[in-house]
Amino acid sequence: MNMTSATFSVNGRQYSPPARPVVGICLDGSADDYFDAALVRGRMPHLQRISLQGWRGMARGAMPSFTNVNNSSIVTGVPPSVHGIGGNFFYDTAAGQEVMMNSSRFLRAETLFPKAQQSGRRVAVVTAKEKLRDIFAHGLVGPRNPGIAFSSEKASQARLESHGIDDVETLVGPTPLIYSGEASLYVLRAGVRLLEAGRADFLYLSTTDFMQHKFAPEAPEALDFYAGIDGYLGRLLEMGAVVGITADHGMNAKQRSDGSPNVVYLESELVGRFGTGFRVILPITDPYVVHHGALGSFAQVHLPRTDVPFVAEVISFLSSLPGVTEVLERLIAAARMELPADRMGDLVVCSGRDSVLGRTPEYHDLKAIEGGLRSHGGRYEEMVPLFLSEPLKPAYEARARADIRNFDLFDFIVNGTSAR
Repeated sequence: MNMTSATFSVNGRQYSPPARPVVGICLDGSADDYFDAALVRGRMPHLQRISLQGWRGMARGAMPSFTNVNNSSIVTGVPPSVHGIGGNFFYDTAAGQEVMMNSSRFLRAETLFPKAQQSGRRVAVVTAKEKLRDIFAHGLVGPRNPGIAFSSEKASQARLESHGIDDVETLVGPTPLIYSGEASLYVLRAGVRLLEAGRADFLYLSTTDFMQHKFAPEAPEALDFYAGIDGYLGRLLEMGAVVGITADHGMNAKQRSDGSPNVVYLESELVGRFGTGFRVILPITDPYVVHHGALGSFAQVHLPRTDVPFVAEVISFLSSLPGVTEVLERLIAAARMELPADRMGDLVVCSGRDSVLGRTPEYHDLKAIEGGLRSHGGRYEEMVPLFLSEPLKPAYEARARADIRNFDLFDFIVNGTSAR
């Protein structure tokens, strides 16, 4: 397969890919503990090779540490303040509606993929979660855009005119259940098959975090899952791909010693103290409530009034609640967390490593997480792993030892390695 090394520019960054297959991978919910647990037990020999011969380190993700936010950052190369997606879910104050942010209409920056395609690369993006496909496919798939974009969740529904491909199940296998490890392994297998068939040479593969929500790093099920991932990494390396791996967020147990979810019900607390009129938004909310029960470690609060004494009193009260670690006014949070201020509440609230934020007990169906709650969204899931299959150039190695971001992934893959 002939591959161009033509340079292209997106969102102020210039990309000069090697004349080799390029594969960026986001392993959803993969805290570093998962890799350590599998590596120390010899379950990921190919990742061990990457760690020794390429680069292994840590990167800082975008806040809040949720899926839509970080995947949008990775595929645009910019923070949420630029691309506009600051959660899976937000309250549109102009429309007076709570809205899912899983559509490309919310994007304020273009993704890398159309420009990579225009430069001559064969581009494919595969996601486990259908909710991300529209964002990834923006400008990539259509009558004049021959790219490929599909999800493992809806693999059987992929059509040439809308997805750039119509034989996914023939190529990859039957559509898996979204609440399974296979939903993620299917994504990686799809990347391998597309590369083998010469149908793509510039890929982004994004998995789902069902397994990480359900199992701790040392659990046999998690170890088997990461061993499965490693098999596909080995195949990508065999085909000469330059591979970069990161995560959108980490994952932590969010429960008490008795196994019950450790929840701070913000709306209940606020109404009990100040009366009605508060609206608590949980940006982790998405269609996959079996993962997390809509409970994460980041929340937005819309206040009934915003006079300075009242806001100060609310901040003081929230800061005193056990489990709450950070309460910031809108503009301060937007600046510190690089968020789009016009899509935020009056306050941002974060909780600790072992706690999550909810609205009211009645709002959440805890039956979905009876096996125990593992979740994310706050500062304690902000740092994520970064692996590059090739050694870094000195300037990029210096950057990686300072403050690399997970959305620097493609910059490091195509510009920062010695691959050519």
